[in-house]
Amino acid sequence: MPHETPLIATIVAGLGLAFVFGALAHRLKVPPLVGYLIAGVLVGPHTPGYVADQALAPELAEMGVILLMFGVGLHFSLDDLLSVRAIAVPGAIV
Repeated sequence: MPHETPLIATIVAGLGLAFVFGALAHRLKVPPLVGYLIAGVLVGPHTPGYVADQALAPELAEMGVILLMFGVGLHFSLDDLLSVRAIAVPGAIV
């Protein structure tokens, strides 16, 4: 049974380039975010070489939101929530 793997290939290419350029930026004493942005530009459709599948952008965006929510959940603290309860409770009700 043949399988197509453009999603996996795009994720591997993006994370691989992000790792390489993030490490290079760190070595150059520049914030790793700069390396991540350069990797994103290189994988994008407006540069020569590898071009990520543009139809997968919504799926990758959903994965990014899932990972972001997971990271926020790891950092969640009840003390932090109680310190902003005057804003959080009315905001949640509205």
